[in-house]
Amino acid sequence: MSHRFSFRIYYEDTDHSGLVYHANYLKYFERAREHVLGADELVRLYRDEGIGFVVYKAELSFREGARFGDELEVRTTVRLESEYRAVFHQAVWRPDGKQAMVDGQVQLVCVDRQNKLVRLPSGVADSAKATVSG
Repeated sequence: MSHRFSFRIYYEDTDHSGLVYHANYLKYFERAREHVLGADELVRLYRDEGIGFVVYKAELSFREGARFGDELEVRTTVRLESEYRAVFHQAVWRPDGKQAMVDGQVQLVCVDRQNKLVRLPSGVADSAKATVSG
């Protein structure tokens, strides 16, 4: 079961060729992860516990470019790599697409206010169970 986050491509997302600028896919992935983890929980974790998420590693493969006006979705599954690292497999799809347009894997870790590595909060495990990655 994957989490699905729908979004639309705006003119500002595109480059001179009319396709989405490649770095913007990382923004779409970030927005989708925020919905998986919950914005309120992310704020609470930082405010109350001093825990924030940072990207440890990101890999993207591009198959088809998106254009201004496209309605797309990010499909996300989560796998816990260890008690310190969560791997988010994320892909951009057309709702009726046969294959992913952009496929990515983003690895996150948590740090405290001093930027020291800390264990993932228990809520991340719950999110991973809700979006099981095979």
